[in-house]
Amino acid sequence: MGEANFLFYNGKILKTGKPLLSPDNRSFRYGDGFFETMKMVNGKIQLSDYHFERLFTSLDLLQFQKPVYFTREYLEDQVVTLAKKNYHHKLARIRLTIFRGDGGLYDVDNHFPHHLVQTWELNPANNLFNENGLVMDVYTEARKVCDRFSSVKSNNYLSYVMAALWAKQHKLNDAVLLNPYNRVADATIANIFIIKDGLIKTPALTEGAVEGVMRRHLLYSMRKENMPVEETTLSIDDLKQASEMFLTNSIYGIKWVKQLGESGYTHQLASLLHKKMVLSLLD
Repeated sequence: MGEANFLFYNGKILKTGKPLLSPDNRSFRYGDGFFETMKMVNGKIQLSDYHFERLFTSLDLLQFQKPVYFTREYLEDQVVTLAKKNYHHKLARIRLTIFRGDGGLYDVDNHFPHHLVQTWELNPANNLFNENGLVMDVYTEARKVCDRFSSVKSNNYLSYVMAALWAKQHKLNDAVLLNPYNRVADATIANIFIIKDGLIKTPALTEGAVEGVMRRHLLYSMRKENMPVEETTLSIDDLKQASEMFLTNSIYGIKWVKQLGESGYTHQLASLLHKKMVLSLLD
């Protein structure tokens, strides 16, 4: 896989490996910022409208003060330029991080959206539906809060970090995170869907789920096809009683879950959705 020799930071393309942040940086200290993870195919960002809409919504919600030049066009141009410079533009994972600069909790220097773009080459196998289903379980040591900011892809990622460490220690592929009410929020890097009683269900954003771009794409596409889908509340029992369970994110699209604890699942609809609504994005 091709290494990234360059990154984009606050208007400049720089070689990787150089220190960029000071010890007083608020993102380092407090997780004060957010990020977008995007997939590029043949020089084009998939679902770019959704990504940049979410980015600028988060920018306003977190009270950043963007300069006039800080537009979608400016950011998209830098993403594409950097991916090409790193020879990653054929198939790449892009991370665009926004963060506040230096300052204490009550005395921020300013609210300028510092921005960092990084790219990584993706293996073409990333586009394939997973033959071997994921094995998961429920992580109970942390809770995903349900508030105005819980849908943001925040730089404060501690609950997901600990869940991912736990999953790796237990030889699992991922873990389910719960909200304070013991209901399902999402997984460490993905949204959760199940099929139960003939309905496709996913946790509502009010349940603490991140507002995933692939989640949004699938909900729109399924409703357009008049498929029975609900954004609702899900209990652990709902997951255990489901016939199918799958995860979604912008990089791999859909991955089906084979097992959650002692519960097993099939993948007929997940496979169909992948072919119809994820692979179609590659055209």
